[in-house]
Amino acid sequence: MNNTTELPDGYKEILKIDLQKNIKLAVLVNVLALIIGVVMLTPLLSENIRATVFKSAFESSFTKLIAMIVGMVAYLILHELIHGIFMKKFSGVKPKYGFTGLYAYAGSTAYFNRKCYIIIALAPIVIWGIVLLILQFAVPHSWAWIVYCIQVINISGAAGDIYVTCKMSRLPADILINDVGVSMTVYSTE
Repeated sequence: MNNTTELPDGYKEILKIDLQKNIKLAVLVNVLALIIGVVMLTPLLSENIRATVFKSAFESSFTKLIAMIVGMVAYLILHELIHGIFMKKFSGVKPKYGFTGLYAYAGSTAYFNRKCYIIIALAPIVIWGIVLLILQFAVPHSWAWIVYCIQVINISGAAGDIYVTCKMSRLPADILINDVGVSMTVYSTE
């Protein structure tokens, strides 16, 4: 099925995902994000690396701390912008952006097929993952760990995107997904 702006005849709702209302699922996704973040930060547990990181990256450097905070906030905005760019590319419908207090989001009134929706979901983690990896090796060593911390936010912060990708991959091939940003509804003919 192609992407569409209207739900075709014969499609019915088979799944609704709403992290604002489904507390159990929200906790699961946030625990997944925490696990990913902890795993990615385990290199800092080594005393040699920890000493090097904190000495070179953070010691008496208010500028680096501010840069890291600004980088993380910018990343959150850019992450959602990438979702929106791909939503617009696949549907022609202008996305809506927002912040719920817990989550930033990009949403659309369009219905996306499984392949396009998975691309929409994973695009930010892939694009920014590559950009941040290149940047991490391009900046001076004393700044590399700051970029790495933003990369941790990139990967762990995409836990919801990873979750929905896994979930959508297991559903029937004909599904259409409507993601309004704070919730998504999946439709199928099966």
